Amino acid sequence: MRDSGALRVDASAGQAARRRLRQTADLPRPRSVRTARKSPEKVIVATDDQRIYDVVRAEGGEALLTRADHPTGTDRLAEVAEAYPEVDLIVNVQGDEPLIEPAVIDDLIAPFEMDENLPMATVMVRMDDAAEQLNPNNVKVIVDKLGYALYFRARSCPYPRAAAGPVYATSASTPIGATFLLRYARLEPTPLERAESLEQLRALENGYGIRVLKQTAASSASIRRKISRS
Repeated sequence: MRDSGALRVDASAGQAARRRLRQTADLPRPRSVRTARKSPEKVIVATDDQRIYDVVRAEGGEALLTRADHPTGTDRLAEVAEAYPEVDLIVNVQGDEPLIEPAVIDDLIAPFEMDENLPMATVMVRMDDAAEQLNPNNVKVIVDKLGYALYFRARSCPYPRAAAGPVYATSASTPIGATFLLRYARLEPTPLERAESLEQLRALENGYGIRVLKQTAASSASIRRKISRS
């Protein structure tokens, strides 16, 4: 049984994050703050943007101002793990997934209660819409019969050469063991990770398993479109 956990809402730097920050300027509370308040236990907003950090602190939230040179969000999480050595499991919730249900977070944590050596986990959602399947913003995942990831890809996957099969997108919300996070950050970016620009592949190429849970929920891209219309 794990004693503590940390939920990170990723409001990290970059043009997209800055656009999200501007879009939330007229709201009563920034979305990163409202998302964080859904979480049980410790909640941390990790960012390298001083403005986001200041907003979260002004709202009474806990924030960590990280370095700006992290190549991926998972590498940023490793800095969080170093800053909070008492935490043994960190759930990464991206800043562009503010509508995530708390029950999904609970489901993601559950496999770690059964296997404390599990490095990472994520969820997958079936996509039947052809446009959604082709959208590179929806990261696709293929799993084996035991529920572990075989591959992640931005483009449609698997390719329907003979017959169309189900296509699943993975969520950006990922629980990661703190010990593995520190190990991950010491690994060099891998060829497939660079080719696909998907940090999950660094774990797979180095032989670490990623547990994938099936969920019934909206994809990240459809959630982003819903937010843009609000």
